[in-house]
Order: sequence, then C-alpha cells, then structure tokens
Amino acid sequence: MKKQGKRAVDNLFDFLEIIVMAMFVVVLVFTFVFRTVNVQGQSMQDTLFENDSLVISKLLYTPKQGDIVVVNSSVLDNRIIKRIIAVEGQKVEIDNKSAIVKVNGAVLDESYIKCDGSFDDEYFDERYYNKESEVYEYEVPAGCCFVMGDNRNHSTDSRVIGYVPYDEIVGRVLFRFAAGNDEGVGKVD
Repeated sequence: MKKQGKRAVDNLFDFLEIIVMAMFVVVLVFTFVFRTVNVQGQSMQDTLFENDSLVISKLLYTPKQGDIVVVNSSVLDNRIIKRIIAVEGQKVEIDNKSAIVKVNGAVLDESYIKCDGSFDDEYFDERYYNKESEVYEYEVPAGCCFVMGDNRNHSTDSRVIGYVPYDEIVGRVLFRFAAGNDEGVGKVD
C-alpha cells in the first residue's frame, strides 16, 4: 500500500513538473517569439477593426512591401499599425487627387484600401509635393520603410510622420483573433 501511495505522489509531482515546464515554455514563446496587440482606431479599416486582437512576431523578420506591421513610432510617441508600402531604396509617388500610389513607377494594386477616390490633403507633408508632376514623391532611405494605413483619409502615417526606421518595427502581423467586428479568426496577408 505504501508503494502505491509513493507512486501516486511521484506521478503527481511528475505531472506538476510537466505543467510548470509547459507554462514556462508558453511564457518564453510569447515573450520572445510572439506578442499580442489590440487594434485601436480606424486607420486600417476595412482590413483591421477597433479591438481586433493580433499576434505579431519579429523573429527573423525582414520588412517587405505589403506586410502589416506594428511600429513604436518615435515621432508620434505611440504604437501604430500600418501597411508597408515601400522599403529602403524604393521611390513612392502618390497622386492624392486620383488616390493612385506608385512604387518605382508601378501602380500598386490596392484593393484593400478604404477610400472615396481621392486622398485628403491634410495627410501630406507639403515638403514632398512636386509641383511639376503634381504628385507627392518620397525616396525611402536605407534602414527605413514607408507605411500607410488602409483607411487613407483617416491615417497618420509616413505621409505625415516620415519614414519609419526598421528598428521601430515591433513585429509583423501574423494572425488576427477575437475580431472586434465579429468576423472571427483569420490570417492577415
């Protein structure tokens, strides 16, 4: 009888050790590999909505055009969520009257944006306006990217705050869960 009791206690300790180790691994993964953030504001509508919960990661991440990223903006002294439009070395041209964005001369296919056909002038820094071509022109410097919100007329982004240094990127959005608009769970492209 004593052997069975000792075996039960040993099994219980083994089980508790497994639970503690599993919890430790989960904490490590969500501390160093993945993070969760919540969307605040309307700048990424209709892709992301207020109170959407997102899983992000920066592990082995290299910024790429089209990625949705979370940024610790030193200019705004705030965390923002935006889409990378261009990376270092690329040239961005924005025609605010027609809502056309070009990168290296190619028009972006932006079926994801929320826009009424033009971009409001208040979201542009006039220093980048080329009177001759009547477009805003940006050349992304090394170590930086150019970001914009999908809801272009309600987004404070690189048109106002300038280029985002890569080291301000907290991570790329991998997954949306507990969606604030009740659309469910989904991968974010």
